Amino acid sequence: MSFNSNIFQDRVVTLALTIVVLIVVSSIIWPQQFFSLENLSLVLLNLSIDAIVAVGMMILLISGAFDLSVGSVVAFAGGFAGYLMYYWGVYVPVAILAALAVSVVIGFVNGWLVAKVGINPLIQTLAMMGIVRGLALMVSGSGIQNLPDSFNRLGQAQFLGFQLPVWYMIAIVIIFSFLVARTIFFRRYYYIGGNEKAALLSGIQVGKMKIYSFILMSFLAGLAGIILASRLGAAMPTTGQGLELKVITAVILGGASLLGGQGKIVGALLGTLFMGIIANIMILARVSGYWQQIIFGIILIAAVAIDLLLQKRADRMATALVKMKQFEKFDT
Repeated sequence: MSFNSNIFQDRVVTLALTIVVLIVVSSIIWPQQFFSLENLSLVLLNLSIDAIVAVGMMILLISGAFDLSVGSVVAFAGGFAGYLMYYWGVYVPVAILAALAVSVVIGFVNGWLVAKVGINPLIQTLAMMGIVRGLALMVSGSGIQNLPDSFNRLGQAQFLGFQLPVWYMIAIVIIFSFLVARTIFFRRYYYIGGNEKAALLSGIQVGKMKIYSFILMSFLAGLAGIILASRLGAAMPTTGQGLELKVITAVILGGASLLGGQGKIVGALLGTLFMGIIANIMILARVSGYWQQIIFGIILIAAVAIDLLLQKRADRMATALVKMKQFEKFDT
């Protein structure tokens, strides 16, 4: 197989090249609007929340699962922290820790019911999405504003020309890129997603690992919700609507598979970057909001279709390789 074909079979590399082409073309079409530090910082700021959630979703998809409740957790965590600070006068660090703790509990419930009771992740997290969204409406009402300045600064302060959420995103991507690539604990998720029964027979505690992955997913979603509330200076119950589908689309584009067993954290970042650039291009092109939703839906279908086609191709190649080895053994 040639060097070029190897490159284009790597979906992370292909996506990175696609992003470069998008940036070049957009810079030519909108030289002043698109290719500017102000627009770049805005794109990164808008996708920072999605990217933080996408890191957790990538790990879940590597293990062969996914979570549809993340958007609701984003809204609830920000709303719960805002409720504690605004109505109860709780100190900012305590409110943040409490919101993260509640997010972890949500993740634990999801993971326990999926791993121990055997509920399908689609059904479980879809039900949890409705439950947590209802809790977000209860604590946030029509919205909580006038949050403490010390809390707002966590999402509104700037460093080197970018708001802090961008730096949070970069830090989380770097940390989990190292953990997933280098630590035994996170490498186990590839074995679980690749062949759960074989992972179980090899001594991996699959049930516990699944619970941990759902806890991590909800923790990152809760953290993203707190950062978003801080950035907006308000906790709104409607935040995070549709986030789960955007994140799943971005992660699949970034190299994850619905069948599990593959993906890289940098792919999650590139997938969200691709979605963010597409959204920015549609705004510059003055595409209607209705059409934007349609286009993102088409991208999701295309991403899943590409994933399935690549999986079928990989299965055919594996089958052909096995037959070749059997033939060579017979021939000798």
